[in-house]
Amino acid sequence: MGVSQVPHNASADQGADGRPTEVTAAGIARLAGVGRAAVSNWRRRHADFPKPVGGTETSPAFALRDIEQWLRDQGKLAEVPLRERVWQQLVGHPAGAAAALRQAGAVLLLAHDRPAAWQQLRGAADDTELTGVLPAMLDSVLVARLGPGHPVRGLTREALAPSAALVRSTGELAVLDGAPEAYAFLLGRHLDANPRQYTLTPPGPAALMAELAAVAGPLATVLDPACGAGALLAAARERTADETDGTAVTLHGQESDPDLAALTALRLALSAPAAEVRVRAADTLRADAFPELTADAVLVHPPFNERNWGHDELAYDARWEYGFPARTESELAWVQHALARLREGGTAVVLMPPAAASRRSGRRIRADLLRRGALRAVIALPAGAAPPNGVPLHLWVLRKPGGTTPPTPQLLVVDTAGPATGPAAGRDRPDWQTVRDTAVEAWRAFDRDGGIEERPGVRRSLAAIDLLDDDVDLAPARHLPPPAAAGGPAALAEVHDRLTATLVRTTQLTPRPADADAGPARWPLTTVGELARSGALVLRTGGPGTAPADGADAPPVLTDHDVIAGGAPSGALPETPASGPAEEPVLIREGDVVVPVLGGGTIARVVDAATAGAALGRNLTLLRPDPAALDPWFLAGFLRGTANNRQASSYASTATRLDVRRLQLPRLPLAEQRRYGSRFSDLAAFESTLRQATRLGEQLVQGLYDGLTDGSVRPD
Repeated sequence: MGVSQVPHNASADQGADGRPTEVTAAGIARLAGVGRAAVSNWRRRHADFPKPVGGTETSPAFALRDIEQWLRDQGKLAEVPLRERVWQQLVGHPAGAAAALRQAGAVLLLAHDRPAAWQQLRGAADDTELTGVLPAMLDSVLVARLGPGHPVRGLTREALAPSAALVRSTGELAVLDGAPEAYAFLLGRHLDANPRQYTLTPPGPAALMAELAAVAGPLATVLDPACGAGALLAAARERTADETDGTAVTLHGQESDPDLAALTALRLALSAPAAEVRVRAADTLRADAFPELTADAVLVHPPFNERNWGHDELAYDARWEYGFPARTESELAWVQHALARLREGGTAVVLMPPAAASRRSGRRIRADLLRRGALRAVIALPAGAAPPNGVPLHLWVLRKPGGTTPPTPQLLVVDTAGPATGPAAGRDRPDWQTVRDTAVEAWRAFDRDGGIEERPGVRRSLAAIDLLDDDVDLAPARHLPPPAAAGGPAALAEVHDRLTATLVRTTQLTPRPADADAGPARWPLTTVGELARSGALVLRTGGPGTAPADGADAPPVLTDHDVIAGGAPSGALPETPASGPAEEPVLIREGDVVVPVLGGGTIARVVDAATAGAALGRNLTLLRPDPAALDPWFLAGFLRGTANNRQASSYASTATRLDVRRLQLPRLPLAEQRRYGSRFSDLAAFESTLRQATRLGEQLVQGLYDGLTDGSVRPD
């Protein structure tokens, strides 16, 4: 998707109140395509750099008009891309970015749903005329698409008066990119810029929850009572569009944050023009906006561990059909709300913290959910699937009793954490495709047959009555039989044979003793920084980088942990944010030398053919030697010297950081470098074999412990 340029004029740079559109240092960096440090340097070095017009001493704001002109005069900018102009107008709006985004979204909806009316409005002679007639037109299209109780409020003549420039620029962006794409960009950047303000459901879990809900049939009516930014409703709409032939879908959402409710309503209206969208702004548990709704599916990622959820006011609420939740069990209140809004046989999928499966304060409600066949599955996700990312969350799949509820209720338990550590998984992320396949396959089979073939460590169905003990603990790991120890006795025998061969190899590679009579050499020294300046090597720093926006396969990421442990690349590039283009990662080549810069270690790894092509991760520095001047093994070997590493390290309050440019190595002829390089290569092979022996030894020991304790290995 391209970007456009708009002519430089005063109207585009200030509101109707004459106040200039402001831009921060981060915005200037984006406009010029440089880093924040470059903007700081410009301010120090150039006396004619524009003076701040607002902000604070630590975060000053500048007039966008002045910054554009200065960048243009310096040859650093031809014109401001239209996307950037609209974004800067949003963040510099006197009413705040959220209010400005609400206005921009409403304008985009008008341009999308009533293009002829919008084209006529664009021809307004002046800003006063434009903002004078706009409120009535916006209200008309909002009521038509979102209903009379929609949350997109405050679009009055007075509120729109400072927004004429924003309205015109937003209209231009709709023509250029299309209204849905333009709003996706603006909303995505707003969410990216405020990560602590919003808890978002990632696309992977959202799509999985929608797919689980759709197993029973098409979803014509979907509710998310804690809809946030609308990820679950958008996933449900996409799922319905994929699997039905033009079936109309009605999306209901409720969100306690009025600004976010408005932004989400606009997002859904623009991205799902064929859907009926009803989003309301209110606290769901205290003020349910859809008390008469009977939905086909309820999808919800509720707030966790809330004490102030309405416990004192809602003691006699009709929704607590399975028991009144304790003050500490807000999640069970959301579960019962979801069930209360389903039709008979409808499905709810709720993202839950793992503690909700076992806390004693919730055992009576869990027992009644099981006893009456409402809770049908508990699916454990791997850590990192959704915020909070350090916790392995659960999905509870529920079915409103009635219709085909089995007479003897069963519960499906699935643990996707084991399969998620398959070949496609990385240290920072699970193998999401395997997670999805494991969960959906199990739920489809269970929903169809009422039970499922057991798979140790992965899935199992249990009679609900077997779980009704004093704890009613529903954590999948507690009820799944463990997989055979290390794959069983045959696999353990294979590990034994590999360990024996590796130990033999280790003996063969053990370095010969050093010459006791040799003294330290007195070589002329140079530094990595000097070699980089002379062109003998190229120095690059890892990150940032993003996965290709076009869906092409992204390279794995070599992380600092991989380098230290001697492992294969295990990281993954982050997805390209909606707020900007993909960033090219640094790709490593065979013969590069990679050095971690944190932690005080003495590690330098020469990249082999198997690792080449991976992306360079954060906290790594890449040295690419000119083969005509430097041998890579010679370079890596001397960088690992303890004294060398010590003199190049600096110390912060909590960590040691290596300044790679200060690392030293001797000036030696290339032939002599290769003699040293050959010895360093042998040492690296010995070190790698030792690591392999250690891993195999640990695997064999743990496998034997497991086998002896589960009976698959006999003492003799």
